[in-house]
Amino acid sequence: MAKKLWGGRFSKKTDPVFEIFSRSIHFDYKLAYCDVWGSLLHLEVLYKSGSGVLSLPEYTVLKKNLHIILGEIGSGKFRFNKKAEDIHTNIQNELEKKAGSAALKLHTYRSRNDQVVFDTKLFCKIELPKIIQLIQKVGWEILRLKEKYPKLIFPGFTHFQHAQPVACANYLQALFNFLGRDVQRIKAAADRITLTLGSGALAGVAIDSSQYTQATEKLAKEFGVRIASLSSSIDSVSDRDFIIDVLSVLSILQMHLSRIAEDFIIWSSPEFGFVDIAEEFCTGSSLMPQKKNPDSLELIRGNTGKIYGNLMSVLTMMKGLPLTYNRDMQLDKEPLFNSFEIVSSELKVLTGLIKTLKFNETKIKEQLKDEGLYATDIVYYLVDKKVPFKDAHTIVGRLVKYSLDNDIPIKNMAESLLKKFSVKLIKKEIVKLFDPEKSVKSKLSIKR
Repeated sequence: MAKKLWGGRFSKKTDPVFEIFSRSIHFDYKLAYCDVWGSLLHLEVLYKSGSGVLSLPEYTVLKKNLHIILGEIGSGKFRFNKKAEDIHTNIQNELEKKAGSAALKLHTYRSRNDQVVFDTKLFCKIELPKIIQLIQKVGWEILRLKEKYPKLIFPGFTHFQHAQPVACANYLQALFNFLGRDVQRIKAAADRITLTLGSGALAGVAIDSSQYTQATEKLAKEFGVRIASLSSSIDSVSDRDFIIDVLSVLSILQMHLSRIAEDFIIWSSPEFGFVDIAEEFCTGSSLMPQKKNPDSLELIRGNTGKIYGNLMSVLTMMKGLPLTYNRDMQLDKEPLFNSFEIVSSELKVLTGLIKTLKFNETKIKEQLKDEGLYATDIVYYLVDKKVPFKDAHTIVGRLVKYSLDNDIPIKNMAESLLKKFSVKLIKKEIVKLFDPEKSVKSKLSIKR
């Protein structure tokens, strides 16, 4: 059984079932790199604070071996002890093996309550920029697709019904804007995360807070972040707002990815045939040999439940916790790590899928023959002839209904029949309005 960071007050061993139940090493090992960085910062403060806790030889041996452990973690050579209570214990025990008795002093003025908050915040500070980079890669592929189909027009939808012709560029810009707002939200969430040390278990420690802020030069150089002054040790160890904040912005991002996936799933169906998804991102059927299923997109859509659930699990876990630290908070990390992993994988898949996506222009042109798509253009044709909009709307509505009820396309109606709907105003020339390019170009409010 691995050595614990506590136990002097206890005379009995931990129940073996509870021992396994309470472990977190199987997921919080992801914090190893951040935990060692926290230890290096704490070591600097401990030695330079003038407390006399550490001698120069002890400081030197601890610093040397912490850097060795940091290198082992970075190279994948560090051996995680699955029997350790958590990653903090695992690293402390390894440091004792390497540095000897000097390691027993490292935990002076320190608590895991403080450690875990620092570690998790630094983890988010490191991972959030990676998510931004992945989002930007998807965005670049969307812009490339926009350049590839600069003149493509297809039916736009409201209520999942044909509405009006829209430019493909307009649609793709919408997707790009989705992701742009996600990047802004993620940057803001990262900026709101304030790194602190010195809270101890909850009440602070006997070291001036300025010592911690002065010890962050290396952290700033490595990650571009600094440790802030500690305004409330109670808030620092009890706060999990930053995790909820991160899970919130990832949930909004996931919602956007799911909406994108949904459009492409529908558009790839035979009923639409608007897009062709590369085989590399599809699967077949174990029974039906003809099938080409957009499973990659379906999994993106399906993962939305997990991402939303991760947010709700942390919100629910935190809702009734008294200040300050409670062991419930151990359960905040799995949802966080899981959301990062899922979203990262999805963005990588979506980048490749969009890069190989093709629009079926022939199928799309067929859909653009739907005269209903141009009904609003006819309304404005009448408005230009000084017909009040409400009256024009009613006239065209009656015209469309007559066309559908009698199975007569408007373009095939005689001018005499058209005039029954609006004497002297509707003329055969309205058939010229059934032009997707003219319809799109008439929308002057869109920046092109």
